[in-house]
Amino acid sequence: MKIEFHGAGKMVTGSCHLIECNGVKILIDCGMFQGGRDLDEENRNDFGFDPRSIDFLLLTHAHLDHCGRIPLLVKRGFSGKIITTSATRELARLIVLDSAHIQEEEAKYKKKRALRKGKKESSYEPLYNTVDALNSLDFFVNLSMFQKGYELAPGVQVTFFDAGHILGSTCILLEVREKGVKKRVLFSGDLGCSGRAIIRDPAPAPDSDIVIMETTYGNRLHKQLEPSIDELFEAINTTTNRGGNVIIPSFALERSQELLYYIREGIEEKRLKKNLQVFLDSPMAISATQIFQRHPECYDQEASQIFKSGRDPFDFPGLHFTRETAESMALNKVHGAVIIAGSGMCTGGRVRHHLKHNIWREETGIVFVGYAANGTLARRIINGEEKVRIFGEQYSVRADVHTIGGFSAHGDQQDLLNWHEQTNSPDTTFLVHGEESSMEVFSKLLSKTKVEMPELHQSYEI
Repeated sequence: MKIEFHGAGKMVTGSCHLIECNGVKILIDCGMFQGGRDLDEENRNDFGFDPRSIDFLLLTHAHLDHCGRIPLLVKRGFSGKIITTSATRELARLIVLDSAHIQEEEAKYKKKRALRKGKKESSYEPLYNTVDALNSLDFFVNLSMFQKGYELAPGVQVTFFDAGHILGSTCILLEVREKGVKKRVLFSGDLGCSGRAIIRDPAPAPDSDIVIMETTYGNRLHKQLEPSIDELFEAINTTTNRGGNVIIPSFALERSQELLYYIREGIEEKRLKKNLQVFLDSPMAISATQIFQRHPECYDQEASQIFKSGRDPFDFPGLHFTRETAESMALNKVHGAVIIAGSGMCTGGRVRHHLKHNIWREETGIVFVGYAANGTLARRIINGEEKVRIFGEQYSVRADVHTIGGFSAHGDQQDLLNWHEQTNSPDTTFLVHGEESSMEVFSKLLSKTKVEMPELHQSYEI
């Protein structure tokens, strides 16, 4: 049995792991690299394997850094089966179509910009287009249920466990019997936190011989949730009371819905103004919210009770969905409101336009509620840079910047340790999906297991 790491090696994005066993090749995730020009180029490079040789792609969840290169995989020859949960399939459709659209628009912009400067037309082409994204959806089959085993091939069984990260997210257990020897190989995907709103807590991890696990927050503990909610409400009240807009760069999946959930609670509990105006300015987040409403089977008990009572846990009187571009542009004239827009790392989407119009205003509040990779605009703002470049122009950062760590959809160091302990002393643990500094800290906390931190495209016999 062999495992190869073609993404998320000593970095947070681009998850893509290949396991070969019993004559079949199984890919776990096929995500996009994010965080800068060099990683954009990495997306265009060879995968490190022949896409035509892959028999199965098992998808842990629908975040772009886990599913974003699936259309490219199909474009380059993949014709196997993509297996995931029903909720993930719906969300992945949304993600890859949005990604294709953004790339197409970026290509148009670069070509137009080149012509304006008197240069020859830009040679930039999108990684894939909308047709490629639609074609990739034809390969999603055999949607999986949690904790029900499926035989992929003789001697190879897969079981999905709830990862508690976003709607439909999974950990994946492969049970492989090869040459009379059985091994249990567990992929964490991205692990969530316990006690969060909307979705269930992560399921207990099964006993495993080999573990491949994320380490996004392997070197730190999150702020507690309740103080984080207090801090969010304080930032909203302080900013809107002085007439400023609260700009919240947010991931379209889970984070946006979680924010709506807590803002609704804040208004109902009179901790936020009854007439607070909130704009969800992200077509993808709007569609994702509608998908959330279709999958109450993924909810925790509290959210399920709200749903069963006939109430919508994501709705309140001052909420506006701005799906159209003209509606988004009209927000340039809005003051004293909350604007939630993607992307969470400010690498694309409408949030960059809102930052352009608000980041230089002293009355503005910018609230970061999620992870920001190195090299992204979000990380530069969080790091306190006095000037940042947006759409090729420099802007002074005069807005109040708030970083609230307690809303992360990723488990923190203690959550990761607890999950790993449940695997019952695996022979080897591969650390992925984390910055090297985070992996180094986390590796020192693991005992009774051999720890590996693979480089990009590194392979191991297991």
